[in-house]
Amino acid sequence: MIEFQAVRKQYDNGTVAVQELSLSVEAGTITVLVGPSGCGKTTLMRMVNRMIEPSSGTVLVGGEDVRRRDPAQLRRGIGYVIQQAGLFPHRNVLDNVATVPVLDGRSKQEARRRASELLELVGLPQELGNRYPAQLSGGQQQRVGVARALAADPPVLLMDEPFSAVDPVVREGLQDELLRLQDELDKTVLFVTHDIDEAVKLGEKVAVLRQGGYLVQYAAPDDLLAEPADDFVTTFVGKDRGYRRLSFVDSHGLDPKPVATVEVGARVAPEQRWRLALDGDGRPRGWLPPGSTVDGELTEAQLVAGGSLHTRHTPLRGALDAALSAPSGLGVVVDGDGQYVGVITADHVLGLIEQHRRADGEGLT
Repeated sequence: MIEFQAVRKQYDNGTVAVQELSLSVEAGTITVLVGPSGCGKTTLMRMVNRMIEPSSGTVLVGGEDVRRRDPAQLRRGIGYVIQQAGLFPHRNVLDNVATVPVLDGRSKQEARRRASELLELVGLPQELGNRYPAQLSGGQQQRVGVARALAADPPVLLMDEPFSAVDPVVREGLQDELLRLQDELDKTVLFVTHDIDEAVKLGEKVAVLRQGGYLVQYAAPDDLLAEPADDFVTTFVGKDRGYRRLSFVDSHGLDPKPVATVEVGARVAPEQRWRLALDGDGRPRGWLPPGSTVDGELTEAQLVAGGSLHTRHTPLRGALDAALSAPSGLGVVVDGDGQYVGVITADHVLGLIEQHRRADGEGLT
């Protein structure tokens, strides 16, 4: 869908932002450009919609040289999401999202109807449609920005560090939302970030760039972590790349064990062991420490926070984190509906990692 052919960008002052770079982005995938500040990743991405023109080389979208396209028409067919959303402050949410459909000739009523559908798609309540950007949280603004980029149903979506200005909890939620949307919409996404964790989570392919606009490695995330191309990539992905690789190791074969449980709202006698507290729907709410004395009915205020939860059959990284973060040393496993399945220990996870290592004939680090 997107192809860079020997692209170079040199500014009038002699600065080279991109150096003879060739790269192909497959249709229907998320490709992430990652690297330190000044490596040319945003410059490269902006060549796709002609916000920056290359000094030499060719950029193709759908097999067509973008220089043959009128810039305004080209940009209307390419979604673009930037930091802090870049919303028009004087327009309400619906009119922000409806901007491109109106420019493309749709009636305002039709464009607003499309905008309303997109708000639901990105997980925003309809009542936010009449608010202005300043009345939204940072995470809500970013969701509106994504909705606006999708309004004309473009085949290509450019995302320039769209989640970097929000807090870590909101950022993780937005990343998950992007992956959910991609499952539904199958867009070709070119995503820029300086965060390697974000890159390996979102990218089906990851392009690592270094200063001067050099492409150092272009690979699937697992391959990038397993076999960095050189010392620069090794340093950039970090010394904990073995732990990151667990994001691509299946947890099938991890057998959760039962643990003593109590129910929130019930009367509980003291016991000398950790017990997992569940709500009426069987969802974990926290841990009751050994020897705890409960007067009356058990409340959540009497519980110790339980650490992260591992959803069954998702990658091993989440399983190890659940085991290590639990105050009891017992990682809680839940099903897809968030209901308690059993518990695991770090030793259980490490044992399965060793099985994978022997089966693959190679280490994870």
